Formats: sequence, C-alpha cells, structure tokens
Amino acid sequence: MTVYSLTVVIEPDEQGFHACVPALPGCHTFADTVDEARTNILEALELHLHSMLEDGESVPVEREPVFITRLSVPVAV
Repeated sequence: MTVYSLTVVIEPDEQGFHACVPALPGCHTFADTVDEARTNILEALELHLHSMLEDGESVPVEREPVFITRLSVPVAV
C-alpha cells in the first residue's frame, strides 16, 4: 500500500465549508462544518486517487515544503 501526502485546503464559503486538493483538479467537497469537510475530503481524495491509479494515471508529487500564508496589500482607489 502506498501512502500519498497532498495539501488540502478547507475554507469557509456562503453555506459552510469548501475543501479541495489543489494538486488534483476536480477533487473537492462541501460540508456544514470543518470536521465534516475534513472527513468528506479524505473520502473524496481516496476515491480520486483510486480512480486515477485504476486508469493508469500518475499521481502528482508535491514539492516540499508547502507554505501557505496570508498577505495584506494596500491598494489606493
């Protein structure tokens, strides 16, 4: 069994939370809570990877380290 490590982004949206895997376009889910989003994206990720491997596709490898930050940018209007 191979273990894959991929970045997951969970962010609030208008109706709850959206979770996605940036390295795998199309692998995303929605949920009412962060915990539910985490559970849902784990299931979606497992199904997405399984489907890719069954179809003979290679799984992208993310380069380390992944760094996510928030920046403030002043913009004059």
